Amino acid sequence: MSTVKNYIEKHRERFLEELFELIRIPSVSSKEENRDDMHRAALHIKESLIKAGAEKAEVCPTDGHPVVYAEKIISPDVPTILVYGHYDVQPAEPLELWDSEPFDPVIRDGKIWGRGADDDKGQLFMHLKAFEFMNETGTLPCNVKFMIEGEEEIGSSNLEKFCSENRERLAADVILISDTTMISPENPSITSGLRGLSYMQVEVTGPNRDLHSGLYGGAVVNPCNVLCEMIASLKDQNNRITIPGFYDKVRECSIEERAEMARRPFSRDDFKKSVGVKELAGEEGYSDTERIGIRPTLDVNGIWGGFTGEGTKTILPSKAYAKISMRLVPDQDAEETAKLFEKHFLSIAPEGVEVKAEYLHGGQSYVSPLDTPEYQAAALAVEETFSKKPIPVRSGGSIPIVSTFEKVLGIKSILMGFGLESDAIHSPNENYPLFNFFKGIEAIPLYYKYYRDLKKGNR
Repeated sequence: MSTVKNYIEKHRERFLEELFELIRIPSVSSKEENRDDMHRAALHIKESLIKAGAEKAEVCPTDGHPVVYAEKIISPDVPTILVYGHYDVQPAEPLELWDSEPFDPVIRDGKIWGRGADDDKGQLFMHLKAFEFMNETGTLPCNVKFMIEGEEEIGSSNLEKFCSENRERLAADVILISDTTMISPENPSITSGLRGLSYMQVEVTGPNRDLHSGLYGGAVVNPCNVLCEMIASLKDQNNRITIPGFYDKVRECSIEERAEMARRPFSRDDFKKSVGVKELAGEEGYSDTERIGIRPTLDVNGIWGGFTGEGTKTILPSKAYAKISMRLVPDQDAEETAKLFEKHFLSIAPEGVEVKAEYLHGGQSYVSPLDTPEYQAAALAVEETFSKKPIPVRSGGSIPIVSTFEKVLGIKSILMGFGLESDAIHSPNENYPLFNFFKGIEAIPLYYKYYRDLKKGNR
């Protein structure tokens, strides 16, 4: 019987050329000029799934770009895995910063270079080739469904509706996603959680027009000064957020999971050097990696007001603005947190100014418990593939659609990604190591096997 390693070796060049065909399609979801390319990429995915062994596959229209759905059902007595991915990519600009054409992929230095090489065409294609292997060798142990969308890079605005309208068709035991990173091949990891997001814009208004700072300064309240003072008050001396009720629903991470996450190699000096700072700061009582992954935060993303052009203009500005994001952890709710922020921010406004706080957008956090068959199957598959027990990592970022899946479909997601932080996704010279691409194809069939066994209670 052919092993997955033998199968990869035999079909290695074909796998790469088929992936390159997909990368060559400039499926940029944010540009109207690429609308036809989006449909072309969806058809390519559909045809690839049929060739890989799907019993049915279709391109499903939405109010935006289409979703590709496919399935192969082998038995009602085995678990069903729903594979999620996306075929849309970020714009390639600025083009002059690429070392090769973004939509003409090449192999260089052991890596695939091109837009979408990692995010998410390369990682998605691992699932298609693993699916092909299991079908060709008669080793598919689970039912499989695929839901591949074309709007992830622009917010997945039509996917919740698609899921709501297709609950029965999408029914599954787990959602398997490869659209995240691991620490390194030497220190494999699995993303066990994602922070949520609550994004605000605030406005402070003082006088009815910009005033001469000499004639009015010292008597009229300055909105820029006020805004800075208000923002500064949102954290105390221990970097704890001072909004009343902000921490009330924070689910504390267990001592056991914190110990597992602490196995992650981390050099404070290297981290500081990588971002060009001399010191780090954060909430008292937590490590640097915990501050990024398991604790909520509040950060100013932008602040402006008054005169900011070249030269000088001595004014007391009429208005000042800021954009503020709060990263959230289980069980904080994005909209509820926004209301807490608004209530507090308005309450601390001094006399002499009017303050507004607007909730722009957000998403819920997500966590995958480490003691479930869904997570344990991923841990076993990665450990067997990389010969090392994976480290659970709570990502500081957000993928709002994951919490939507749990809310709408009632299904947990497993984020078994194989990308690296160095892959430059969303940036010029995006790349994906060949080693990770092929290791992903090795690991995915093992996930299916271990998940079936764990669900049956055989392990």
